[in-house]
Amino acid sequence: MTVYRRPRALREGDRVAVLAASSPVNQVQLDLGLRALEEIGLKPDTFTSARDTGSDFDYLAGDDALRATDLTRALSDPAYAGVFLAGGGYGMQRTLERVDWTRIDPLQPKVVVGYSDVTALLEAIAVKLGWVSFFGPMVACNGFYQGPGRYDFDFLTNLLFKPETVTGLTFLDGQAVVPGVAEGITLGGTATLLAASLGTDTSLPARGAILFLEDVDEELFRLDRIITQLRRSIYTDGVAGIILGTFTDCGEPREVERMLVDRLSDLGVPVLAGADIGHGIAQQTYPIGVRARLDAGAGTLTFLEPVLA
Repeated sequence: MTVYRRPRALREGDRVAVLAASSPVNQVQLDLGLRALEEIGLKPDTFTSARDTGSDFDYLAGDDALRATDLTRALSDPAYAGVFLAGGGYGMQRTLERVDWTRIDPLQPKVVVGYSDVTALLEAIAVKLGWVSFFGPMVACNGFYQGPGRYDFDFLTNLLFKPETVTGLTFLDGQAVVPGVAEGITLGGTATLLAASLGTDTSLPARGAILFLEDVDEELFRLDRIITQLRRSIYTDGVAGIILGTFTDCGEPREVERMLVDRLSDLGVPVLAGADIGHGIAQQTYPIGVRARLDAGAGTLTFLEPVLA
């Protein structure tokens, strides 16, 4: 079983990089998010990409070279204890084409946080660097820029500053689609991005993993196609267990659930639905690359090792 390197917990006074490796972000919300980072004692450096409002294409934060340069610098510069993505959208796949992985020391892991389009980065970090990373709130997005007192912000910062106090995740509204207990490495993210990475050098199949899936803004038939693609590829071969988060604006919720049950319940592994992770909710942060035990019946994910050093 792969052992992932754990970044150290964050401390007051740490410098962190804030950048956009996908789409432009709302600048007012970005400023509020930067202020929230300062309120918890961090010193954020705002990279050029986070301030680009679509100078190349309106759906990209700058050109590919800018985003890749910012990301490479943030991941490689030892001055930064963490890298906080400002937002998602589209563009991470383009950015990853140009990242210079040879400049990044795998033995110097740092906290990396984001979700949605950032799924592709978290997967790439696991493949290229072997680091634990975090599927969680982003600086210019809901749940972060509101700052302390918001559930998802507080959950994330508690996990990053006091990881010893977070021994797992509890899904109060979780439902066991397939009851059972499974152990494995936590992987996954937004299903569209996992499917888009298939066949690339940053795809990480979920063999032996506790696989988390969520998505947003996909019509039901397209979501069906994405899940089916993951099935038909080697991606889900040998998966240990599955956690299903939010599928926001993907169709009538009962129909979405029916499709997911149809596509995933026959894999012979525990499946938990209704996890409060993903788009459109106050979410818990899901670590990537941590040994954990899923109990679908109890609605719990227990970490079997510390999340951070």
